[in-house]
Amino acid sequence: MALIRLNKIIADAGIASRRAADELILDGRVSVDGVVVNTLGNKFDPIINQIQVDGESLNTVKSKTYLMFHKPVGIISTMSDPQGRANLGDYFADRKDRIYHVGRLDKESEGLILLTNDGELAHRATHPSFGLTKKYLVEVEGEFGKSISDQLLKGVRLEDGLARAHSVTHLRSMSSSHHWIEITIHEGRYHIVRRLVESLGLKVQRLIRTEFGPLALGEMKAGRHRVLNEQELANLFKVLHI
Repeated sequence: MALIRLNKIIADAGIASRRAADELILDGRVSVDGVVVNTLGNKFDPIINQIQVDGESLNTVKSKTYLMFHKPVGIISTMSDPQGRANLGDYFADRKDRIYHVGRLDKESEGLILLTNDGELAHRATHPSFGLTKKYLVEVEGEFGKSISDQLLKGVRLEDGLARAHSVTHLRSMSSSHHWIEITIHEGRYHIVRRLVESLGLKVQRLIRTEFGPLALGEMKAGRHRVLNEQELANLFKVLHI
Protein backbone atom coordinates (compact mmCIF):
# COMPACT_ATOMS: atom_id res chain seq x y z
CA MET A 1 0.00 0.00 0.00
CA ALA A 2 1.24 3.49 -0.82
CA LEU A 3 2.23 5.72 2.05
CA ILE A 4 -0.36 8.33 3.02
CA ARG A 5 0.09 11.71 4.69
CA LEU A 6 -0.59 11.50 8.40
CA ASN A 7 -3.21 14.26 8.39
CA LYS A 8 -5.18 12.41 5.70
CA ILE A 9 -5.04 9.14 7.67
CA ILE A 10 -6.46 10.95 10.71
CA ALA A 11 -9.13 12.63 8.59
CA ASP A 12 -10.12 9.38 6.89
CA ALA A 13 -10.53 7.78 10.32
CA GLY A 14 -13.16 10.40 11.15
CA ILE A 15 -11.21 12.13 13.90
CA ALA A 16 -10.95 15.60 12.37
CA SER A 17 -10.61 17.47 9.11
CA ARG A 18 -7.15 17.64 7.54
CA ARG A 19 -6.62 21.17 8.84
CA ALA A 20 -7.67 20.17 12.36
CA ALA A 21 -5.52 17.04 12.09
CA ASP A 22 -2.51 19.27 11.39
CA GLU A 23 -3.22 21.09 14.64
CA LEU A 24 -3.42 17.78 16.51
CA ILE A 25 -0.03 16.81 15.08
CA LEU A 26 1.60 20.15 15.91
CA ASP A 27 0.20 19.94 19.46
CA GLY A 28 2.01 16.62 19.96
CA ARG A 29 -1.20 14.63 20.36
CA VAL A 30 -0.40 12.10 17.62
CA SER A 31 1.98 9.16 17.86
CA VAL A 32 3.07 6.53 15.35
CA ASP A 33 4.33 3.21 16.68
CA GLY A 34 4.67 4.77 20.12
CA VAL A 35 6.68 7.81 19.00
CA VAL A 36 5.14 11.30 19.03
CA VAL A 37 5.08 12.90 15.56
CA ASN A 38 4.75 16.68 15.79
CA THR A 39 5.90 17.80 12.35
CA LEU A 40 3.75 18.00 9.23
CA GLY A 41 4.11 16.16 5.94
CA ASN A 42 5.11 12.72 7.23
CA LYS A 43 3.66 9.69 5.45
CA PHE A 44 2.79 6.29 6.88
CA ASP A 45 0.94 3.08 6.09
CA PRO A 46 -2.26 2.97 8.20
CA ILE A 47 -2.32 -0.83 7.91
CA ILE A 48 1.23 -1.43 9.12
CA ASN A 49 1.82 1.54 11.43
CA GLN A 50 -0.01 1.94 14.74
CA ILE A 51 -1.34 5.49 14.81
CA GLN A 52 -2.82 6.98 17.97
CA VAL A 53 -4.48 10.30 18.78
CA ASP A 54 -4.54 11.20 22.47
CA GLY A 55 -3.51 7.64 23.23
CA GLU A 56 -6.37 6.01 21.32
CA SER A 57 -5.65 3.90 18.24
CA LEU A 58 -7.35 4.91 15.03
CA ASN A 59 -10.02 2.76 13.46
CA THR A 60 -8.99 3.07 9.82
CA VAL A 61 -11.90 0.94 8.59
CA LYS A 62 -14.93 3.13 9.18
CA SER A 63 -18.33 3.49 7.56
CA LYS A 64 -19.01 6.96 6.22
CA THR A 65 -21.66 9.29 7.61
CA TYR A 66 -23.12 12.30 5.78
CA LEU A 67 -25.66 14.47 7.57
CA MET A 68 -27.44 17.72 6.75
CA PHE A 69 -28.25 19.87 9.79
CA HIS A 70 -30.23 23.09 10.18
CA LYS A 71 -28.16 25.07 12.68
CA PRO A 72 -30.33 27.34 14.84
CA VAL A 73 -29.38 30.86 15.85
CA GLY A 74 -27.27 30.98 19.02
CA ILE A 75 -25.38 27.74 18.37
CA ILE A 76 -21.64 27.93 17.77
CA SER A 77 -20.10 25.86 14.98
CA THR A 78 -17.91 23.55 17.05
CA MET A 79 -18.45 19.98 18.22
CA SER A 80 -17.63 20.92 21.82
CA ASP A 81 -16.97 24.06 23.82
CA PRO A 82 -14.79 24.40 26.96
CA GLN A 83 -16.86 27.42 28.01
CA GLY A 84 -20.05 25.38 28.02
CA ARG A 85 -21.75 27.33 25.24
CA ALA A 86 -24.42 25.62 23.13
CA ASN A 87 -22.71 23.98 20.16
CA LEU A 88 -23.26 21.52 17.32
CA GLY A 89 -22.03 18.60 19.40
CA ASP A 90 -24.98 19.01 21.78
CA TYR A 91 -27.28 17.77 19.01
CA PHE A 92 -25.22 14.65 18.27
CA ALA A 93 -24.02 13.60 21.73
CA ASP A 94 -25.74 10.20 21.47
CA ARG A 95 -23.95 9.17 18.28
CA LYS A 96 -21.27 6.51 18.62
CA ASP A 97 -19.35 7.63 15.54
CA ARG A 98 -17.20 10.76 15.62
CA ILE A 99 -18.47 13.32 13.14
CA TYR A 100 -17.42 16.91 12.56
CA HIS A 101 -18.77 19.90 10.71
CA VAL A 102 -17.75 21.01 7.24
CA GLY A 103 -17.26 24.78 7.31
CA ARG A 104 -18.89 27.13 9.78
CA LEU A 105 -21.76 29.50 10.36
CA ASP A 106 -21.34 32.28 12.90
CA LYS A 107 -23.35 32.14 16.11
CA GLU A 108 -26.04 34.57 14.97
CA SER A 109 -26.52 32.91 11.57
CA GLU A 110 -28.56 29.82 10.85
CA GLY A 111 -29.06 27.25 8.15
CA LEU A 112 -27.42 24.35 6.39
CA ILE A 113 -24.32 22.70 7.79
CA LEU A 114 -22.89 19.42 6.53
CA LEU A 115 -21.50 16.96 9.10
CA THR A 116 -19.46 13.90 8.23
CA ASN A 117 -16.63 11.58 9.22
CA ASP A 118 -15.29 11.55 5.66
CA GLY A 119 -12.06 13.53 5.87
CA GLU A 120 -11.42 13.64 2.14
CA LEU A 121 -14.87 15.03 1.39
CA ALA A 122 -14.54 17.61 4.17
CA HIS A 123 -11.17 18.71 2.81
CA ARG A 124 -12.46 19.13 -0.73
CA ALA A 125 -15.73 20.79 0.30
CA THR A 126 -13.85 23.57 2.10
CA HIS A 127 -10.94 23.94 -0.32
CA PRO A 128 -11.10 27.14 -2.44
CA SER A 129 -10.07 25.30 -5.61
CA PHE A 130 -13.42 23.49 -5.74
CA GLY A 131 -15.34 26.75 -5.28
CA LEU A 132 -18.55 25.32 -3.86
CA THR A 133 -21.31 27.93 -4.01
CA LYS A 134 -23.21 28.87 -0.87
CA LYS A 135 -26.61 30.54 -1.05
CA TYR A 136 -28.02 32.74 1.70
CA LEU A 137 -31.29 34.44 2.47
CA VAL A 138 -30.51 37.75 4.13
CA GLU A 139 -32.96 40.06 5.88
CA VAL A 140 -31.52 43.57 5.83
CA GLU A 141 -32.43 46.95 7.25
CA GLY A 142 -31.52 50.00 5.19
CA GLU A 143 -31.92 51.36 1.68
CA PHE A 144 -31.43 48.64 -0.91
CA GLY A 145 -31.45 49.25 -4.65
CA LYS A 146 -29.63 48.56 -7.89
CA SER A 147 -26.54 50.51 -6.83
CA ILE A 148 -26.10 48.30 -3.76
CA SER A 149 -26.70 45.15 -5.79
CA ASP A 150 -24.17 46.25 -8.42
CA GLN A 151 -21.58 47.00 -5.73
CA LEU A 152 -22.04 43.55 -4.18
CA LEU A 153 -21.42 41.97 -7.58
CA LYS A 154 -18.51 44.26 -8.40
CA GLY A 155 -16.87 43.62 -5.07
CA VAL A 156 -16.01 45.41 -1.85
CA ARG A 157 -12.54 45.65 -0.38
CA LEU A 158 -12.63 44.37 3.19
CA GLU A 159 -9.81 44.26 5.72
CA ASP A 160 -8.76 40.82 4.43
CA GLY A 161 -9.12 41.55 0.71
CA LEU A 162 -11.68 41.95 -2.03
CA ALA A 163 -14.99 40.12 -1.57
CA ARG A 164 -17.86 39.87 -4.02
CA ALA A 165 -21.15 38.11 -4.49
CA HIS A 166 -21.61 35.68 -7.37
CA SER A 167 -25.29 36.61 -7.66
CA VAL A 168 -27.72 38.95 -5.88
CA THR A 169 -31.52 38.81 -6.05
CA HIS A 170 -33.92 41.24 -4.40
CA LEU A 171 -36.76 39.01 -3.20
CA ARG A 172 -39.19 41.41 -1.57
CA SER A 173 -39.51 44.63 0.40
CA MET A 174 -41.31 44.73 3.72
CA SER A 175 -40.91 48.51 3.72
CA SER A 176 -38.63 51.10 2.14
CA SER A 177 -35.93 50.17 4.64
CA HIS A 178 -36.63 46.47 5.23
CA HIS A 179 -35.77 43.91 2.55
CA TRP A 180 -35.13 40.24 1.90
CA ILE A 181 -32.34 39.49 -0.54
CA GLU A 182 -30.68 36.31 -1.77
CA ILE A 183 -26.89 36.18 -2.13
CA THR A 184 -24.72 33.45 -3.62
CA ILE A 185 -20.96 33.40 -2.99
CA HIS A 186 -18.10 31.03 -3.79
CA GLU A 187 -15.79 31.72 -0.87
CA GLY A 188 -16.01 30.89 2.81
CA ARG A 189 -14.08 33.54 4.70
CA TYR A 190 -15.06 34.34 8.27
CA HIS A 191 -18.44 36.15 8.45
CA ILE A 192 -18.00 36.97 4.76
CA VAL A 193 -21.67 37.56 3.82
CA ARG A 194 -22.41 39.57 6.94
CA ARG A 195 -19.28 41.72 6.52
CA LEU A 196 -19.89 42.21 2.81
CA VAL A 197 -23.45 43.42 3.29
CA GLU A 198 -22.77 45.59 6.33
CA SER A 199 -19.81 47.26 4.60
CA LEU A 200 -22.38 48.95 2.33
CA GLY A 201 -24.36 50.45 5.19
CA LEU A 202 -26.99 47.75 5.57
CA LYS A 203 -27.77 46.03 8.88
CA VAL A 204 -28.24 42.27 8.80
CA GLN A 205 -31.30 41.23 10.79
CA ARG A 206 -31.29 37.57 9.80
CA LEU A 207 -28.97 35.37 7.76
CA ILE A 208 -29.86 31.83 6.63
CA ARG A 209 -27.68 29.53 4.54
CA THR A 210 -30.09 27.65 2.30
CA GLU A 211 -27.69 25.87 -0.06
CA PHE A 212 -24.22 24.38 0.19
CA GLY A 213 -23.00 23.29 -3.23
CA PRO A 214 -25.68 20.97 -4.64
CA LEU A 215 -27.33 20.51 -1.22
CA ALA A 216 -30.49 22.46 -0.35
CA LEU A 217 -31.96 22.96 3.11
CA GLY A 218 -35.56 22.84 1.88
CA GLU A 219 -38.23 22.84 4.58
CA MET A 220 -36.10 21.31 7.33
CA LYS A 221 -36.80 22.95 10.68
CA ALA A 222 -34.06 24.49 12.84
CA GLY A 223 -32.40 21.93 15.11
CA ARG A 224 -33.29 18.97 12.88
CA HIS A 225 -30.97 16.80 10.81
CA ARG A 226 -31.19 13.97 8.29
CA VAL A 227 -28.94 11.64 6.32
CA LEU A 228 -28.15 12.73 2.76
CA ASN A 229 -30.02 10.64 0.21
CA GLU A 230 -28.27 8.78 -2.60
CA GLN A 231 -28.90 11.47 -5.20
CA GLU A 232 -27.64 14.27 -2.95
CA LEU A 233 -24.51 12.30 -2.15
CA ALA A 234 -23.92 11.49 -5.82
CA ASN A 235 -24.29 15.18 -6.73
CA LEU A 236 -21.87 16.19 -3.98
CA PHE A 237 -19.30 13.60 -5.04
CA LYS A 238 -19.64 14.79 -8.63
CA VAL A 239 -18.91 18.46 -7.94
CA LEU A 240 -16.01 17.50 -5.64
CA HIS A 241 -14.59 15.00 -8.17
CA ILE A 242 -14.63 12.12 -5.71
